[in-house]
Order: sequence, then structure tokens, then C-alpha cells
Amino acid sequence: MQRPAAHRFDLDTIGAGLPVAAHREEIQAAARQGAMVVTAPPGTGKTTLVPPLVAEATAADALGTTTGDTRPRPTADSRQPGLTLVTQPRRIAVRAAARRIAALDGSSVGGPVGFTVRGERKVSDHTRIEMLTPGVLLRRLLADPELTGVSAVVLDEVHERSLDTDLLLGMLAEVRQLREDLLVAAMSATVDAQAVATLLGGAPVVEVPGILHPLAIDYAPAPTARLDARGVTGEFLDHVARTAAAAQRTAGADTDALVFLPGAREVDEVVARLQGLVDGVDVLPLHGRLPSRVQERATSGRRPGDRARIVVSTAVAESSLTVPGVHLVIDAGLSREVRRDRERDMTGLVTVSASQASAQQRAGRAARLGPGRAVRLYAESDWARMPAHSPAEITATDLTDAALLLACWGTPRGEGLSLLTPPPAREIAQAESTLQSLGLVDTEGRPTPTGQRVSRLPIGVREARALVDGARLRLGTGGEGSERTSSAPDPARFAAEVVAAISDDHRPTGADLPRLLRELRSGGGGGGGGQERTVGRGDGARRWRREADRLTRIAQEARGSSPTSNSSATSFPATSVDQADRVGAVLALGRPEWIARRVDATTRTGAQGGSGGGSRSYLLASGTRAALPEGSSLLGHEWLAVWEVQRAQGRAADGTGAVIRAAAPLSEAAALELGAALVAKERHARMESGAVRVREERRLGAIVLASTPVKARPEDTAPALLEHVREQGLAVLPWNPAATGLRNRLGLLHQELGEPWPAMDEATLLEGLEQWLAPHLPAAHGKLERIDLVSALRSLLPWPEATRLDELAPERLAVPSGSTARIDYPEPGAEQGRPVVAVKLQELFGLADTPRLAGGRVPVLFHLLSPARRPLAVTDDLRSFWDGPYREVRKEMRGRYPKHPWPEDPWRAQATARTTRAQQRRP
Repeated sequence: MQRPAAHRFDLDTIGAGLPVAAHREEIQAAARQGAMVVTAPPGTGKTTLVPPLVAEATAADALGTTTGDTRPRPTADSRQPGLTLVTQPRRIAVRAAARRIAALDGSSVGGPVGFTVRGERKVSDHTRIEMLTPGVLLRRLLADPELTGVSAVVLDEVHERSLDTDLLLGMLAEVRQLREDLLVAAMSATVDAQAVATLLGGAPVVEVPGILHPLAIDYAPAPTARLDARGVTGEFLDHVARTAAAAQRTAGADTDALVFLPGAREVDEVVARLQGLVDGVDVLPLHGRLPSRVQERATSGRRPGDRARIVVSTAVAESSLTVPGVHLVIDAGLSREVRRDRERDMTGLVTVSASQASAQQRAGRAARLGPGRAVRLYAESDWARMPAHSPAEITATDLTDAALLLACWGTPRGEGLSLLTPPPAREIAQAESTLQSLGLVDTEGRPTPTGQRVSRLPIGVREARALVDGARLRLGTGGEGSERTSSAPDPARFAAEVVAAISDDHRPTGADLPRLLRELRSGGGGGGGGQERTVGRGDGARRWRREADRLTRIAQEARGSSPTSNSSATSFPATSVDQADRVGAVLALGRPEWIARRVDATTRTGAQGGSGGGSRSYLLASGTRAALPEGSSLLGHEWLAVWEVQRAQGRAADGTGAVIRAAAPLSEAAALELGAALVAKERHARMESGAVRVREERRLGAIVLASTPVKARPEDTAPALLEHVREQGLAVLPWNPAATGLRNRLGLLHQELGEPWPAMDEATLLEGLEQWLAPHLPAAHGKLERIDLVSALRSLLPWPEATRLDELAPERLAVPSGSTARIDYPEPGAEQGRPVVAVKLQELFGLADTPRLAGGRVPVLFHLLSPARRPLAVTDDLRSFWDGPYREVRKEMRGRYPKHPWPEDPWRAQATARTTRAQQRRP
């Protein structure tokens, strides 16, 4: 079927009044190179003009009307302009950009300009520009790596360094090697343009300067703290509202204001406060959770006769989209960013100070159309302490989803893929391990058939596993639930409802997810405030229901395309669960490592006690400890399936360092069945009272299910000894003088010469116990005191450098008297430690130059002793000592030790350890 004639965009009309239009020819020339980077401050019109400009450039190329371009031409029968795909990092920005371009084009959304976001698509056969989120494009790439029918891809807001956009840059750079006719453009407000250009094969860079009118910046810090342990304080939000209202009144009744806050909760609360402080002004919220009609009202221009506006927004208005008509900005100076707790295996959004780059972009919004004013609600000294830029998301987030995408792209762990920032090794390895436990990649990191299927689902990896396998749960007859078995919804619908509740910003009261589901089904929510607020009536429930409808279709399609028997199409066979376990079972399918068991209060250490039905603290299979909120209706349940955990301190965390934010009950039987892949038997050997004791444990991850003492075997000895040393430190080893001396000698060489001489500090040696100590344990027969530490340390010597050990760091030093003196080397890591030789002063007569060790880098520090071996002087400069201080020492000592030589001229005296008479009798 032939497509309709291509629509033409009127670039003069679309670009009228936009600063970027002045660089139109430069951008067109760069586009003809096949790749380009466009840098332009927010408000210059790059998102509005560049997409249609690129669409027209590729259309001219397809029709053969472009000159000066040496790229391969499409074949004659395919000369039809392809799609121009344009990514925006947020759904709200996708819709707004599509509406803006369509309005300037005189068309409607879904015609020449369309968009696709999660759960919504408006395109047609006439569409030439499709706005979409990076996540949508990533899955489209996996399904069709050649991007059939696409002529150009424009990645906008690259400076935000979102994980999906970073991955797209690397993947599209590879696609261009196969499709030289594909135009790839990267656009940003502030970015390391040269790094992006290099990644795209040396793409030209077009810099569009902003036209910034005079901007006044004032600082109005709050009298109280902006943040506390629970997030943004209510007192600070009061200050935001009061300052915004006062600043808008000062600016005049016709001035529009834009207030920046870190998240949707803070936006809603400040909107509520402002509505009681201002008259004759419209107060409008702007964040991603709002219905599109509400978002459009805030992002549309003010029409004649409309009242002035105060738009209260998240960072979405910072650079992703423009709120027109703004001359006043109120900036809270806060940002909500992804942070990862490596030790607890938790990733979440935290509220932190914004970066200086973000603060500059926010302030600049006030001076795009004329003189403006920005009020920063923090001190000028706080500005100086802000980070220059926010960290790339790839360095701070859970990489499970990214790891599956990379595996399906053919670059497991990102190896071989050009990325602006490579994934951290520890995090990508942990993500791959998670995918293996979910049955999505094999031991080599390659995707399984299930992994390939899941990667194309428009949902996160864990949510997809919970949804697809949750749709196959069979309902048993036991247990009591809030619903009778006969009235339970279809398994696919039930799983979709659970996943919809955990995928959005619905915070269950007391972490009780089953209760939240009941509230959502009834179309309402509860009270609760701050961090414990629940979904409200109306929009929240409707949003959840729309998402549940979408996920139900996905689950039914996935179930319909997969065999019902156990096969590679799903990770596990269909499981039967009781009604009371059903919500928890869906959660456990997506996060089996967060199946949790309550910790008995009598066995805990450092906790502040539980409340109600026993301890609030739980041990997750991953090893993390976390507590239920006080008063939670889940208290008393022995087992939980946990979905969300948040770092916390004090009483709220019950001494664990984390609080459970979303969970559902599980029976022990369900926990063991759903966590079967984590169940294992292990032998744990340890030293107790000088002997090796062994217990055989059955565990679900870190959760001990049973522990039984058993007889020790020979192979238990080494692990027990190593664990004992790790717990107690190196001091428990038999450090005789020879072993201590060797360790100190090697420590000096590592300090002065570096590699390959091994480090000898305690942390390094403990980390490498298996390398240097374990091979020498069998000969000790389980006895610490029998370990040959000298041989163990010598196993670390580098070859052939080891042959110079005695030359570079000898055990003893030859002195002029003919004897040798022991060299005492400093302990590894000792501050200002020096090798010391304690020797009688008379044994050094005539020695002018202080010996040096480690290849001449370190002088020996001499402790010069009296005949009674008491210290007389300390020096590392013998020449100066003989010419100066020696005279005072001689004057004082020759009367006290008359039998020993104290010559006036130590340079010519014979060095000796004998008395004067014994020296005279010596032949």
C-alpha cells in the first residue's frame, strides 16, 4: 500500500522568532554529514525547530534534491521520506513538544506530528515526526535494529545523562555503521559536546548561543532547614509559598512566575499553600503524575484576558519543556535524583541539592523574553557548595533493566559498546547476577528466550517477570483473603493490578500493599501525610486503572503467546498459591531476593525494639535488614514479600538503617516455593575455643531456615581459619620476629617503589588471604600457631624482582666495626616511619655517608648508643653529627665510660665494639 504524499513543514513559520532559526543553514549543513550535535540553552527553540528542519533535510535527501552530500542514496523504489524520531526524557515533555510543533504547523497531533509514550500512541500514515521517550525507542531498536522506515533520530536533552539516553547514543552509533543513510542528532542545553561528537564518529557541532536579557538574582534562604530525615520540611514549603506570593506581588499583576520544587508531592503542597496566599492569580501545578489536560494548561501560553499565573513545577520545566511568558523564577535549589545504596542493594530517588548547571538553567527561564528576576531560596554560600553537574544516571542507579537491554543488543555488560560513561563493574555484575536468578540471561550473560521476550515488553524487567509469571499463578483453596476465591479476578488482571500499583507513585500506608489495592479498587485512598501519604480519590485511582488495563493486555498477550507447560518461554512453571499469598506471590516473582522473614527481637543487636505484634525488623534474603513502619497493619506477619525499601535512620528504621515502604504477606510455604532458586544447604565452619566447629545450614539466601551442628571434616579447616582471621584481624596470626621483619621490609618497598612489590597493610592482606595464607594452612593441621608466616609472605614476592630483596631492604646492616646491626623497619602504613639501626656509637667511627635503602630513596635513621646501650643521639646525617654534636656527647660520656674510646677525631679513629684495653690487646 502506497503511503500518502509527504507533508511539508513551513520552516519559516515554525522558526519565526526563535533564536535557533538564525543558525538554520548551519544546522542543515551539519545534518548532511549524517550526524550532528546541537547545543543551545533552554528557550532558544531547538526542540521546536530542529525536528521539522531535520525532517525536511532527510526528505530532500530521499528525493535526491540535496547537493553536496556523498552519503549512500536510497534505492529509487524507496524514495519516500522516512520518519524522524525525536526523544524527550519525560512523557509530559513528549506530549508538549508534539502539541507545540503541530500547533505551529497548523495541524493536529497524530497527523504530520505524532507521539508515543507508555500506554498512549497518536500517529498515522501521515506522521513524519514522532516524539517518543527514550525507553520506547530502546525497545523499538531491539525489535528492529535497522529502524526500518526511519530516516533520522534526534536525541534531545542529552545533558541530563539519563541512562536510557546514554544507552541510545551508544546503540545508535553502532546502527550508523550499518545504515550510513540514517541521520543521528544529539541536542542539549549544556553538554560535553566534543565527547558526544566523538562517540558519533566525529560529528560536527553547532553551537546556538542563548539570547538572555538582564537577569537579577536574589537569595532568600529559609530560616529553617530545607531537608530533614523525612525529606523536604513543611516549614521550608511554607517559606517557598510565602516567598513566591510576595515576589509575584512585587513583580506586578501581569507577571507570570515559575516555581521549581524537587517532586510531585512538594508541588501539590505548595500549590495548596499558594491558593490561600494570592488573589487574582491562577496557581497551576506541573508534574508527570497530572492528567494531560492539566499539564497542557500549564504549558500553554496565556491568552488575552487570562489572569497572571504561578506555575509550580518539578524539574520538567528546567530544560525539557518551556513554560511561556515567565519573567520570575523561584528556585528551591533541590533536585530528586537516583541514588544507589550498594551495601543494602537499594536504589531510589533521594532529595539533594541541585547542581549549579541546573540552578543556572532554572534562573535563565526568567530572562528569555525580557528582563527577569530569579529568587534562590538558599544562601549564596550554598550555591558555592553545589556540585557543578549532576552525576550520570548510569553511575548511580540499578542497572538490571540496562543489563538485559545490553545483553539483547549483543553487548553483555556493555562490553564493546561505546558509551559516554561505562557502567560500574560491580553494579553491572550484580545486575547480571539478578538477571540470571530471574532466568533472563545465561551464565555467559547472553539472553535466554525468556530474556528476549521480556526485553521487548514496555515495562521494567522485574515488573515484567512479576506480570508475566504472576498471570500464570494458580489459586489454591487454602488461606483467608479479603476476597472469596469465586470472586477473584482473572490471574492476568490481578497481576496487572498489583504491578500497576507498584509501578507508579502510590505510597501504601504502613507499607501495606494489599490495603492500597483495596483503596484503589474502591476509587479512593486514605489520609496520611508526608512520606506516608496514600493515593487520593480521583486522578490517582483513574491513573492506576488505566495502567492496569494496559498491563492486563500485555499479560494476556504474553500468556497467549507462551505454552502453558514449563518451557523456556517463562522463567518458572505455573505456581499454585493460596488467596492470602496472592499479592505477595506477584511481588516475590519480581523480587525473590527480597523475600523477608521477621527477626526475633530477642536475637537482634542494636535494635530499639518492636511494637505491636512483635519485632518490626525483617531480614531480606539479599542480606539487607529493614523495618516496617510503626503501626503498620503488616506487623505480626512472619514472612513478607518486599517490593520497596528506603534508607532511614533512628526509631523509624528500628536500628536497621532502612524502612520497608511496600510489601505484602507470604506464608512460609509460599516463600520457600517462590524463593526456591535461593534455597541452598551450606556448611559453615568457624573457630571456637581453639577448635573448628561446623554447622550445616539450610538457607533462603541470607535467611537461615535450619542450623544443625555436624562433625568437622579436613576440608572445613581452612575456611574456618580464614574466617577467624578476617573477624579477629592479622594479630591472631603467629607473628614471630622473622615474619614481622619480612612484612615490614616488603611494606617499605611497596611504599617507596610501588608495584610489583606487594602492599602489606592489614586491609590488603585480609582481602587476599586466599592467595597468600590459604595454601599454607593444610600444613598447620588446624593450629594457628603452626602457620609458617614467613613462607606465606614470601609467596607474594614478585619475580624476578624478588632476587633484589636483600639488596633493597636487607635484614641487617654492615657497620665499620666489622659487625652487623639489625634494621628495624617501620610497620606498613606507619606515618613518617623510618628504618632504624640501633648501634654503639664507637662502631661507626669514620663512617661519613649515611647508608640508604630502597635503591637510595630512604636514609637509615641511626640510634647511636652508649656502651651500656642507652640512646645518645638520633641522626640520619652522620657527617654533620661527627662535625658537631659528637663533641658534646664526647665531653659528657668519656668521664662516664672511661674504658671506651672517645677520640677527639672520630674521622681517623678505628671503629670498634670493644673497650680501649681490649682493643689494644687485639692482635
